[in-house]
Amino acid sequence: MTQASVTETTTIRGLKHPVSRIALGTWAIGGWMWGGPDDKNAIATIQEAVDLGITLIDTAPVYGFGHSEEIVGQALAGRREKVAIATKVGLDWKEDHKPFRNTSPARIRKEIEDSLRRLRTDYIDLYQVHWPDSAVPMEETARTLEDLVKEGKVLALGVSNFTIAEMEAFRSAAPLSAVQPPYNLFERDMERDILPYARQHDLTILAYGPLCRGLLSGKMTAETKFGSDDLRSADPKFQSPRFAQYLEAVRQLQDFAREKHGKSLLALAIRWVLDQGPTIALWGARRPDQIAAVADAMGWHLSADDLREIDTILKTCITDPVGPEFMAPPGR
Repeated sequence: MTQASVTETTTIRGLKHPVSRIALGTWAIGGWMWGGPDDKNAIATIQEAVDLGITLIDTAPVYGFGHSEEIVGQALAGRREKVAIATKVGLDWKEDHKPFRNTSPARIRKEIEDSLRRLRTDYIDLYQVHWPDSAVPMEETARTLEDLVKEGKVLALGVSNFTIAEMEAFRSAAPLSAVQPPYNLFERDMERDILPYARQHDLTILAYGPLCRGLLSGKMTAETKFGSDDLRSADPKFQSPRFAQYLEAVRQLQDFAREKHGKSLLALAIRWVLDQGPTIALWGARRPDQIAAVADAMGWHLSADDLREIDTILKTCITDPVGPEFMAPPGR
């Protein structure tokens, strides 16, 4: 067994135990929009993550249209009580596999049973609304989810991709424990409102995309290409001329991480997210080697001077920044 190395933990209101501040994100494991699944490596990755001390696994039904949840369930057989499982609700799809928002009570009731079956468990630790659905009153969605808590099928509730107003509406009808926004060195919109709101209301932030879809791994070049079934082929960051700006920022951030801290860019990117507040970084991986460096992000911190220097690099290199808006699914 790999020696445990993820030592920093935090709490999510309603969960039985503290969880690691690095969680395993399993979108890519589902295969959809990531070039197809690789189940053998996926199972090995989840089990390696648990051995490394990662005690929170984040997934969703739409990740591979059930496949990611099924793989998580298989990988955690015999290990369920070692980890907290976070999954999501509120995206629907038809045979064309084009997701759309649907948080109707009937859809929620169907999804919880499907998720419990695929994950091979009788409860979900953290159940999160994947995207807000304007076709259903938020209070109705919240009350339906709170019923699941009362029934013992869910321990805590969270939301993802929500505005402050949407969270306020949710909180008027049910307790809220966590919020999951996109957050990384290149996508920082949540600092304006979500981050202070989370601090004020004791919400744990699950930051998704902390490596910005691999851009902050430091392994991409101007020649890197993405297939039509790869999410990044539709991401404006990976298109000319922006791609060159982001790659230059990556190069300078790599130099900074190495020269100032003796660390990789990947470790710097995760540490930066962890140093911003009540945050958990969702580290996405498809192979065991892609999480081998989790220990490098632990046990050190960025100073105020470090943060200022990082901001200078970003402002200098990226003159035409863009967020993750392209990922938003349509309503009904």
